[in-house]
Amino acid sequence: MPIDPQVRLFLEAAKALGEPPLHALTPEEARRVNAAHAGGRGPVEPVAQTHDRTVAGPGGPIPLRVYVPEGDAPLPVLVYFHGGGWVIGSIATHDVTCRQIANAAGCLVVSVDYRLAPEHKYPAAVDDAYAATAWVFEHAASIGADPRRVAVGGDSSGGNLAAAVSLMARDRGSFRLAFQLLVYPIVDYDLNTPSYRENADGYLLTRDTMRWFWECYLEREEDGRHPYASPLRAEDLRGLPPALVITAEYDPLRDEGEAYAVRLRRAGVPVTQTRYDGMIHAFFRRRALFDKAKAAMQEVADALGRAFALG
Repeated sequence: MPIDPQVRLFLEAAKALGEPPLHALTPEEARRVNAAHAGGRGPVEPVAQTHDRTVAGPGGPIPLRVYVPEGDAPLPVLVYFHGGGWVIGSIATHDVTCRQIANAAGCLVVSVDYRLAPEHKYPAAVDDAYAATAWVFEHAASIGADPRRVAVGGDSSGGNLAAAVSLMARDRGSFRLAFQLLVYPIVDYDLNTPSYRENADGYLLTRDTMRWFWECYLEREEDGRHPYASPLRAEDLRGLPPALVITAEYDPLRDEGEAYAVRLRRAGVPVTQTRYDGMIHAFFRRRALFDKAKAAMQEVADALGRAFALG
């Protein structure tokens, strides 16, 4: 399909700003640019309450923010990992998204401020993501959560972490996840798929920026072949939680996300995979601009609702 008219207007406006690409900046500069644009991603919906806390992690305290919707405890919970190529992003940049998920799905959302690269290379982020999820299981009562109904999710690199945590939980037999929400996830260290070639430039996320993200994240190139960095490379995907995989047509990451959904399905994992035609990477967080982002949020809420009803 042609690019969505709403997306085209957005890209033209972004190009007119004349800002340098993220990979031309230092990590600190890229984080400031990303934070400066976070406010334009929709209204800040009220939730019943939020509270911040820190929990012990393998490399020090991990900040969390808990979003509590209306409803009687114990509530199901989504542990959410923000996107940003493991380099940028934070609890603050994804505040709007987490509020909307909490209200739309009627679940707690625990947003995780994992350690960022390049200061903290792989596997720091995934180790923090796993530790935060384990904490939710162990301390569910303290936040009004139901430990029988815990899901993980995230967008982009956050989707990567959600997929990795799902693999780690299965491999270690540590806890049982009800669901994994993977929004245009990074699942393979491969920058030469057809979608990378077709969408290398001009659609917000570029191949050069993704290369920079991977270079910041990995200590050694061979680390990118590990399943907890590239879940698509796991030999066996059996026994993983049900999944919703969302992809965007004009996204370099499209093909790897869709390939992961195919492999999950072949492994007997219940999976829904939806490609949003005409959309670009990061469209999900721009519900104030894109009608299809609103549809994707509804799909996420419905999928979580079904998963939690079965939990």
